[in-house]
Amino acid sequence: MGNTLLRSFNAIPAFYSFLTGTFLGRTTAFGLPLSAGIELTNHCNLRCPECNSGSGLMTRNRGYMSVSLFDKIIRELGPFLYNMNLYFQGESMMHPEFFLFLDRCRSINTTLSTNGHFLSLENSEKIVRSGLNKLIISLDGMDPETYSSYRVNGNYARVMQGIRNIAETKKRSSSGLKLIIQFLVNRNNEGQIQAVVDFARGVNASLHLKSMQIVNDGSFESWLPSIGRYSRYKKETDGYKIRSNLPDRCLRLWFNPVITWDGKVIPCCFDKNADHEMGDMNKESFKVIWNRPEYRSFRKKVNLSRRSIDICRNCNSGLFRLS
Repeated sequence: MGNTLLRSFNAIPAFYSFLTGTFLGRTTAFGLPLSAGIELTNHCNLRCPECNSGSGLMTRNRGYMSVSLFDKIIRELGPFLYNMNLYFQGESMMHPEFFLFLDRCRSINTTLSTNGHFLSLENSEKIVRSGLNKLIISLDGMDPETYSSYRVNGNYARVMQGIRNIAETKKRSSSGLKLIIQFLVNRNNEGQIQAVVDFARGVNASLHLKSMQIVNDGSFESWLPSIGRYSRYKKETDGYKIRSNLPDRCLRLWFNPVITWDGKVIPCCFDKNADHEMGDMNKESFKVIWNRPEYRSFRKKVNLSRRSIDICRNCNSGLFRLS
């Protein structure tokens, strides 16, 4: 009850900050964010070619978040968050203490996204019992060849069994866990959309058909689906551009920061390399970082010319959701 009131009282100044920032150009954030992304690790078992982590484009150090840092994040932000995402770059379930982190999130609405390779029957039972609210499992093909064309080093059969493990455990436990299958639509798998629709229905899961982000400039023709509505980009005379006019405003700057495994606070989930570091939670409290000159300056830049900011050029905010 106490946290519910805190979250409600905090939401009022948070929305006020967004509105005054958008329409009056102010940069001060009153209140704390309503959501946050927490990167437990940026290590991954896969080598997906259009992922910063898997492709080798990531320049920052690899590592695992410490329990003490996570406890600080929960202590400072937990009472105010409506949702927490336990993922960013990397595979969260590779963290040696993953289930300890999950146990500490019981008072917060929490979402986990995974590539599905660690969903053994034992782990599935732990997840279903953990109080996790939403589980997103990536499945980008409906046969081994198609799946592995993007999920390089992945094991299609293992992922399919992991999904079934979760679905069966969830059903047996009458769990309220929301299971979502995420299908990254690309040139290789666009002909399998009906197959994944049928599969998701069969395991009583929701389906998210997600547009694909391209990080390598020469890869658009290889990956973009031929069906335009599934593409995040459009072809213009000078190359491919995001299908968005990138308006000079951004909800994420007011509601949804990301904290990397080593405590760096960054503006959103499109800053894969943490190039726009706003502060370090190992050195300062989040409340101080939230209104540091760096954060306020970045908000001002977005308000003036969002299109000029590198990480905004792949942003799918405001685009038509595929499902």
